Amino acid sequence: MAVVMVRETVSRKLTDVVRREVDLYAGDAYKEQLVAIFDEVRHLYCVIAIAEERRDHPPQVVIMAQVVEDKIVIIEDITDKPLYEALMINAKIPREQIILEYAGEKLPQAKAD
Repeated sequence: MAVVMVRETVSRKLTDVVRREVDLYAGDAYKEQLVAIFDEVRHLYCVIAIAEERRDHPPQVVIMAQVVEDKIVIIEDITDKPLYEALMINAKIPREQIILEYAGEKLPQAKAD
């Protein structure tokens, strides 16, 4: 998992969209709670699953996404309703702006001056 330290050039609109869409995955599920965790400094948004039987089932990352400049990097997504589809349908984010790191896609390298 590559969490990137981001510059302050991150779009506030983009972070708001990602936060809102990730938060929709939070709530109660069968024998577990899905809890949203947001790191506004690193523009990192995730949902973890916390089982009722914590001793046998440690918390698990369900979704993790980070806004890096003008891209949304989805670091993890183990749902049956992928975050990238929600972003494309609900928020009209173009696929070119979404990086599926969990599927092996890479953030484009910055061009040297």
